[in-house]
Amino acid sequence: MRKIVHRHLGKVVAGAAIAVAGTAVMVGITLPGSAGADEQGGQAAGQSAQQAGQAGQQGQAAAQPGVVEQAPAEGEKGTGRDPLTDDETKRVAQIAVNQQFFGSSENVEGRRGPQRVGVDLAEQDENALAGANAPRRADVRFYDYKDDTLVTKTVNLDSGKVEQTDTQHGVQPPISSDEAVEAARLLIADPLGAGLKADFKDATGKELTSPDQLLLNSMVYRATSGARPAVLAQCGDHRCVRLFPKVKNGPWIDSRDLVVDLSARKVGKLG
Repeated sequence: MRKIVHRHLGKVVAGAAIAVAGTAVMVGITLPGSAGADEQGGQAAGQSAQQAGQAGQQGQAAAQPGVVEQAPAEGEKGTGRDPLTDDETKRVAQIAVNQQFFGSSENVEGRRGPQRVGVDLAEQDENALAGANAPRRADVRFYDYKDDTLVTKTVNLDSGKVEQTDTQHGVQPPISSDEAVEAARLLIADPLGAGLKADFKDATGKELTSPDQLLLNSMVYRATSGARPAVLAQCGDHRCVRLFPKVKNGPWIDSRDLVVDLSARKVGKLG
């Protein structure tokens, strides 16, 4: 079932997932004809079907209900090339932001402190010890909205120290969830968000006032040569995002022609 609503932004599409279950049924058929081999074959088929049905019933009776087991407790520290634990992720993020970095940077909301956009286990150093004895390192990535830079800090989990800092301009990693929420907030408050709000009301009968009412997918937008409108011309150097919002428990809303420049805190519409 598909419902399409055309208004302002274009389309609100609701899709219904269809599950198809197939059941095999064994049927014994005796064809008309003279008695003999055909009749015996029909009887044998009927007996085989009956036996298969009895076996199936016995199997169902023997089947036990499924049991959901609790996931094993996660340790504070991983070993070797194990993925970072939650404790390790939290710890390296705190180590990576010292007082000087915090005071000189700005997050997506315009407040002090860099915007964290990712934490991953660092690539193995070829010169490092192999196996379980190799130091565990993490790369913590921040986007500093004060000067549009991507800052990557490599933290040694064993020593608790920052071993390397790399700063890049014009590099745009995937949009974090916090950035997508802020982009939606800016879009809802902007006049260009009127179509989004109208489509949301068409789908739900309610007013759209907060990003919390949406499920958000996003992607980085980079301006092409001669991009229009001019407000989006710096996207790529600026942190810009296209949103793909979905009503919670409802349809997707097409907003592909709208781009939010998070660095300039402005919204533009693609022609």
